[in-house]
This record gives sequence, C-alpha cells and structure tokens, in this order.
Amino acid sequence: MACIERRLSEMGLVLPAQLKAPAGCLPFTPARIVGARVLVSGHGPLNPDGSLAAPFGKVGREASAAEAYAPARLTGLAILASLKRAIGDLDRVRAWTRVFGMVNVAPGFNDTPSVINGFSDLILELYGPEIGAHARSAIGMAELPFNIAVEIEAEVEIES
Repeated sequence: MACIERRLSEMGLVLPAQLKAPAGCLPFTPARIVGARVLVSGHGPLNPDGSLAAPFGKVGREASAAEAYAPARLTGLAILASLKRAIGDLDRVRAWTRVFGMVNVAPGFNDTPSVINGFSDLILELYGPEIGAHARSAIGMAELPFNIAVEIEAEVEIES
C-alpha cells in the first residue's frame, strides 16, 4: 500500500466513488494532466458511495462555519479520489501548488477561510508541510451547483 493511502487508512478515511451526477450534466474531466501538472476541476463533498454529502445550502444560515469544515474535508477526499484515478498513485504528488475554495454563503458571512481549512488541514496532515503547502483562495459565492456548501479546485505537480 502506498504511503498516502496508508495514512488515509490509519486515519480511518476512505476515498469516495466518483460523483453520481445526472447524465450529461458534467461534460468535463475531473482531473487533467498537462505535463507535470494536474489541474483538478471543482469538486464538492461526497459520501463514500459518490453521492453528494450534506450539509446543503448556505453557510451562515443552514450550516455554521464549524459545520462546513467537514464538507471541505470530504471535498479533499473527493479530489484525492479523482487524482488517484488520473495518476494511479497519490505518492506521485510532489507539490500542492494552488487551491481555490468556494463557499456557498449567506449574506454577511465572511469566515470562508475557516471553512476551507477543512481541506487544507487534510492535505497538510497527509502530505506534510513540504509537499502539502499550497497557495490558496477562499471566497464566498452566492450559489454553488447542486446547493452544495463547498466547492474546491486544485492544481498539483507530479513526478513523471
């Protein structure tokens, strides 16, 4: 078992199945390899079976920042699952270069960084500060697809 997958197992975490979306709804690839980079499309939080995970709706109204931390972490697992399908081995990741976190916010909610920390904390736990450190944005959005609370996209550098 690879190092990152062993860490996931030790943490009691499971990579989810691919998103179960309506046919034709998502006409793009979850992860695209371009040279030594992998561009990861926006992902939302998934349950182990690939269904969208709660809470749904606006952070600051239907969910608190603390409650939305968990879906950001689940989004990290969904991104890792797509990376594994694209590159075969999560240990090939040499650097998490960029993360763009979007939070479905109620008017006036501005604590988006603490929500997206759910993702960042997971990546840093798994990869450590050398590989896991990443540039990041965490912004509020008026709406997100499927009424999810969090959507995150990323870019990583991989070994050839």
